[in-house]
Amino acid sequence: MTELSDREAELVSAHEQERPARQLGGPLRLGVWIVGGLLSVYSLVVVFRPVEALEHRMTFLAVALPLVFLCYRSGWSAFLPRLLRRGAAAGPPPGTPAEGEPEGTQRSERPSVADWLLAAASLAVLVYPLLDIDGFRDRGSGAALTDLDIVAGLALTVLLLEAVRRTVGWSLTIICLIFLIYAYYGAYLPIDWTIGHRGFDLGQIVSQLYTGTEGFFGVPMQVAASYIILFTIYGAVLDYSGASKFFIDLSFAAFRKSRAAPGRTVTTAGFLLGTVSGSGVATTVSLGSVAWPVLRRAGYPKEPAGGILAAGGIGAILSPPTLGAAAFIIAEYLRVSYLEVLLYATIPTLLYYLGIFLAIEIDSRRFSTHAVQVDAPKAGRLLLRFGYHFSSLVLIIVLMALDRSAFQSVVIATAIAFALSFLDPQHRMGPRRVGQALAKGTLEVLPVTAVCAAAGIIVGVITQTGLGLNLSAIIVDFAAGNLVLTTLMSGIAVMLLGLAVPVTASFIIAAVIIGPALTTLGVTQAEAYMFVFYYAVLSEVSPPTALSAVAAAAITGGNTYKTMMMTWRYTLPAFLVPFAFVLTPNGQALLGQGPIGTVLLMTAVSAVAVAALALATGGMSGWPERVLAAIAAVLLLFLEPVPIVAGLAVLAVAVAVHLVRSRRRDPA
Repeated sequence: MTELSDREAELVSAHEQERPARQLGGPLRLGVWIVGGLLSVYSLVVVFRPVEALEHRMTFLAVALPLVFLCYRSGWSAFLPRLLRRGAAAGPPPGTPAEGEPEGTQRSERPSVADWLLAAASLAVLVYPLLDIDGFRDRGSGAALTDLDIVAGLALTVLLLEAVRRTVGWSLTIICLIFLIYAYYGAYLPIDWTIGHRGFDLGQIVSQLYTGTEGFFGVPMQVAASYIILFTIYGAVLDYSGASKFFIDLSFAAFRKSRAAPGRTVTTAGFLLGTVSGSGVATTVSLGSVAWPVLRRAGYPKEPAGGILAAGGIGAILSPPTLGAAAFIIAEYLRVSYLEVLLYATIPTLLYYLGIFLAIEIDSRRFSTHAVQVDAPKAGRLLLRFGYHFSSLVLIIVLMALDRSAFQSVVIATAIAFALSFLDPQHRMGPRRVGQALAKGTLEVLPVTAVCAAAGIIVGVITQTGLGLNLSAIIVDFAAGNLVLTTLMSGIAVMLLGLAVPVTASFIIAAVIIGPALTTLGVTQAEAYMFVFYYAVLSEVSPPTALSAVAAAAITGGNTYKTMMMTWRYTLPAFLVPFAFVLTPNGQALLGQGPIGTVLLMTAVSAVAVAALALATGGMSGWPERVLAAIAAVLLLFLEPVPIVAGLAVLAVAVAVHLVRSRRRDPA
């Protein structure tokens, strides 16, 4: 895989709301990698030798949380007043090379004494209940916690808040604190407020969060300790086995001739790389270092090129077979197989990439781009030599279709990817590479683990106080029971939430608050959760922050705001299609639900709607036909006979107006 520059690595961290980890060195680095590798091995073994849920999640967090404090900087020095440091020699930033060392050299950093104490405290408060897990569980269910239980639970709460602050910043930390304050002081809210409750003391709050599977060790933690860790291990093995390089080379080899080929190549490479990274911004940055020079040579301006990079990157977590972490949570919440969630996402994914490819085709003419000769082997030769990298991806789907669990399927696929690495001498996975892949699988999941455990605070408080049902009732009442207005408010709320917290956290919060508001009005749980999922993911391309677009603009050097708007244009179908499967009776067909004939027909109609959107946002030069094409797209997405016929008629008028106006402008 292409190495990232220091600047790009910063973007992956900062713009994905994950702070950069320390550059550990020496015996400590080796020790951390060994512990990380052992946690990966434990996660793999548990798939075939299951451990009781609470015990498994506690054990996983008991290893992961101390690693967070050792691997991530505290950052508290940034908050010290400058006056306190005046007169002292200002040292260089952590990891800065010493004088005389080459630029780009990363010096190792040592955790402070405080970091070691926090790591030890994390281990203690999580091992403590494991020493007598049955007695601990009984005390929690009987509300007979000891003083030591309460102290340990409060300590774990503080430690998780600090871990989240280190890994993803202050936003989620503050939100968790607000929920804790609400749980404790809710009785002081006016009685006529819908969100008021009787209030809970420290023992009750600790019992809810610490002693069962409703708080820290709830569904989000289960997902981190099972689905996510297994898929990050799989992605790491794919990466070390050379799959990432193959995916990029194949994408560049597949589209050589046409002027739209560079844009299509980047989008395809983003989709394939997403199976390895599972991260929108990381895929954008990884791809950008390779693809931006090609797009520039093809004649793409900076902002459209950035839009293509960001749209291709975000598609990585909207697309099967891996999707994003939130998709695993959907499977747990709905109690369905992960394969069914993949089925839900298949048609929206096809429509998403159809929209991008149509927009690229239009822009290749608008910007007069041209084909670029890329030094890459022919696609056929690449497929014959390295096509085996696809086999493990296909195997995951096949095994799940044969009723294997998602856990077993990904472990078997990981083993196959490892075995196939020996077909490539350059990427053969010997003991060293295996150890590195296992360690990388754990280290990459640390920020998500902290987020999922801390999200348990929010879920636990919402469950304990009944806040979710109360807030959903407020949303429904404010919208006067109107499904269209409720859905519109829900989409805006999820996007705003996503501006402050990572995708996984925003999905969890929105699912327990906004999900019930939609289901109350007749939307199925699958439709509600998928709607929330798409809007949580799309917060990464939504102005005013648009994290993936910011990363892309930094790579291309383009205007950030213009890059955001171009990204929004490329991803527009993903914003509108979720409304179709929530608001219209036939919308469930877009989730693969219903008779096959209906599914195919609604997919075809939606594809025409996506084409109309592409024409409205760039394929037509005049405003009259653009407005008509936009109206046609909205009508078609109602997916009902009368609106479909009306939409097709309006689209025909738009095309006719465009042709007439074009002939008048250019009589020749």
